Amino acid sequence: MNAGPRAPATVLHVQVKPNARAARLEQDADGGRCAHLASPPVDGKANAELIGLVAERFGVPKSRVRIARGAGSRYKRVEIG
Repeated sequence: MNAGPRAPATVLHVQVKPNARAARLEQDADGGRCAHLASPPVDGKANAELIGLVAERFGVPKSRVRIARGAGSRYKRVEIG
């Protein structure tokens, strides 16, 4: 059974800074986002923390947040769907 058309995903361009003292998500003056993550960039820990941080900020379940591009980079494209 088809549930109908889905709303388009919200796209965020995020610069990630791992190994920070505390996790936080900031919006830059140019509209981009910067995520300071406490986790190291090892074994996907920083990516998992980023997904949790974005989900919490936007009030959606983690399952609706995905890293569309840049999983191994500091510059990521994150989609909230």
